[in-house]
Amino acid sequence: MNYAIELKGITKTFGSVVANDNVNLTVARGEILSILGENGSGKTTLMNMIAGIYFPDHGQIFIDGEEVVIRSPKDAFQYKIGMIHQHFKLVDVFTATENIILGLKDQGKYNLKKAAARVKEISEQYGFEIDPTKKIYEMSVSEKQTVEIIKVLYRGADILILDEPTAVLTPQETQKLFAVLRKMRDSGKAIIIITHKLHEVLSLSDRVSVLCKGKYVGTVNTAETNEMALTEMMVGKKVTLNIDRSAPKDPQKRLEVKDVTCLNREGVKMLDDVSFTAYSGEILGIAGIAGSGQRELLESIAGLQKLSEGDIYYHNPKTGEVDDLRNKTPMQIRDLGVRLSFVPEDRLGMGLVGNMDIIDNMMLRSYQRGKTMFLERKKPKNLAEDIIKQLEVVTPSAHTPVRRLSGGNVQKVLVGREIASSPTVLMAAYPVRGLDINSSYTIYNLLNQQKEKGVAVIFVGEDLDVLLELCDRILVIGSGHITGVVDARSATKEEIGLLMTKTTAVKEENENENA
Repeated sequence: MNYAIELKGITKTFGSVVANDNVNLTVARGEILSILGENGSGKTTLMNMIAGIYFPDHGQIFIDGEEVVIRSPKDAFQYKIGMIHQHFKLVDVFTATENIILGLKDQGKYNLKKAAARVKEISEQYGFEIDPTKKIYEMSVSEKQTVEIIKVLYRGADILILDEPTAVLTPQETQKLFAVLRKMRDSGKAIIIITHKLHEVLSLSDRVSVLCKGKYVGTVNTAETNEMALTEMMVGKKVTLNIDRSAPKDPQKRLEVKDVTCLNREGVKMLDDVSFTAYSGEILGIAGIAGSGQRELLESIAGLQKLSEGDIYYHNPKTGEVDDLRNKTPMQIRDLGVRLSFVPEDRLGMGLVGNMDIIDNMMLRSYQRGKTMFLERKKPKNLAEDIIKQLEVVTPSAHTPVRRLSGGNVQKVLVGREIASSPTVLMAAYPVRGLDINSSYTIYNLLNQQKEKGVAVIFVGEDLDVLLELCDRILVIGSGHITGVVDARSATKEEIGLLMTKTTAVKEENENENA
């Protein structure tokens, strides 16, 4: 059988790190192949060799049965291969159409009108929703991703590689993307999707290939496998997916949010009369459809959002005093021990500096405290090495630039940095976004350890199963209102789902005063 792509014995090393070790892989036309593996297992490196970004040390690549040499992305396009990366490569001030045709050779001037018509044609063929004249900086994450996909289709790609395409999409956006990918498959394209999310693998792909520590484990038909079997292949051992949840010990008031209202730049209410209490030694989950006000709520507590009404009180365990956070700067709030670990959609743009190494990214949090003009590097170096060891960050060393780490390892550095600061209130927003199962459970265990130490943990997550298994209470937010507070030990997914779609407010005190 002639495969669209066949890899034989592909090996790639970076110094002493073996990223891919003798990997074999096939993908046919008219099929979706998922590539599954833990963070740092070599998935993206392998795909980057097909896309011409890296060149293999050993091995062969065949396209339609013919051996080929791919030395650059330009070569890859000649073989109709297009890759959509996790971190988008778009020019913010250009429109969708301008980005799509950028870099293409054209006789004379670019004909934008003609190009926009072709973009519209591709969109209609596969069911994309995109305005060809909209500028990138005005777009949501899913719209930017659509531009990236149309960009490779415009260039005639019929072998598509998508790296973690759903990591930053809402469930609704994910469903739309999957419908588009199925249409592409049905039109005869070969599609490779790198993902960590097992339920997505099972619902979308035809076959699954698994990598573990750079080695090829095997390929199975999706219809003949399940989550447990795939997890076992991925991590090389049987994994039981249970989060140990202890009962809160001696809960004390740590944070009181009272009647908080917050407006965005356009004057729209993002939070409307929100009140709740977070206690020490508990994990308070926050559930809600994306964009319901979760971000604004955490940023209000951290001093990053201006309140138009309401108060936020912090019960200081060291002094026994009650501090009004509304009158404090973000730096003063951080110094009190209220830490926000927000894993943003753009990890390298908002959370870390890509060109700096892990040690320097640790120093970003502490350099203001320097007593001299020289920066102290010993403590950040020890901290970086502790995080690498404890969170199993796959990296050649602590001196490796963060942009050279896989997405999941970047995230471990981000979350580890906040936890290492010994907070009294830890707000973790989407800390496992894009992480594999093993790494996710490492983070859950870390949050549980913080809870055991008496930290008030506020956890914003997208996965309702995890919220129900990890948290003690779950606060549900809908359209900027609190629509309910439930006991995570007895609540059901359906109950939370219904509260997520409600828009009428519920005062937490009536619901659950002494949780």
